[in-house]
Amino acid sequence: WRGGSAPDPAALAIPRRESESDESTRPTSVNYHFTRQCNYKCGFCFHTAKTSFVLPLDEAKRGLEMLKEAGMEKINFSGGEPFLHDRGEFLGKLVQFCKQELKLPSVSIVSNGSLIRERWFKKYGEYLDILAISCDSFDEDVNVLIGRGQGKKSHVENLHKLRQWCHEYAVAFKINSVINRFNLEEDMNEQIKALNPVRWKVFQCLLIEGENSGEDALREAEKFVISDKEFEQFLDRHQGVSCLVPESNQKMRDSYLILDEYMRFLNCRNGRKEPSKSILDVGVEAAIKYSGFDEKMFLKRGGKYVWSKADMKLDW
Repeated sequence: WRGGSAPDPAALAIPRRESESDESTRPTSVNYHFTRQCNYKCGFCFHTAKTSFVLPLDEAKRGLEMLKEAGMEKINFSGGEPFLHDRGEFLGKLVQFCKQELKLPSVSIVSNGSLIRERWFKKYGEYLDILAISCDSFDEDVNVLIGRGQGKKSHVENLHKLRQWCHEYAVAFKINSVINRFNLEEDMNEQIKALNPVRWKVFQCLLIEGENSGEDALREAEKFVISDKEFEQFLDRHQGVSCLVPESNQKMRDSYLILDEYMRFLNCRNGRKEPSKSILDVGVEAAIKYSGFDEKMFLKRGGKYVWSKADMKLDW
């Protein structure tokens, strides 16, 4: 292992999966969770702070270059909270590298938004295509129940401020919402239409053993879970929102290529996150075979879309 503390060797073992294809999978769209640390405590979180490890910048860049050579077109940086490490500078340098050096068509971030400052947009905004902010409720009391409360700070007020900065610095604005027991009955139609994101990604609360469910988990998300029928009822109530992109548990589980903090692909097919070996050690082609990625479901859920801001017809 190069550049940092060595992880547990057992954790690097390649898990067996139900079926293995000889066809190589192109990592067209990759989600890189480079940190597990977060300043929020969302009760349903399924990528929890089980380690504090973050790759050195040069190693992260090396891995991203390997992914580009293997066919990556879109990178999404997530966490944890990606703006927490080095006050967003580490993230900014990766964003700039991916757009300026690797010339990726799309570079995006998923964040809770609480740590983003305007100076970050001034320095790195030109290199970012999409900023997705997690917002599960427009009721601050519900946000506190979920775990997004930050004392006297308003998550919703901050959302509107970030929307304005995205407009000023030509970054496409997106909203992610996890539908759960506490926000299931909420009507978000007017608020979403007012914010006018390019996409409103609506997820069904998902249980992942070892993350938010089970004996070795850091969260207990069972109380947040809703049925498929309840999720459909929420979607029906918001079908008039044109930017709505629904993702049930079935669509979500196998249709994302997820890299963890060690740049290991995480296979969620068995309800847990089973890691491959790191792409830094065995290469992208060898590691991706154990990702459990379902490319057909990725395309079916609309994973490929107009994701470069240069191609978006937006009124900045």
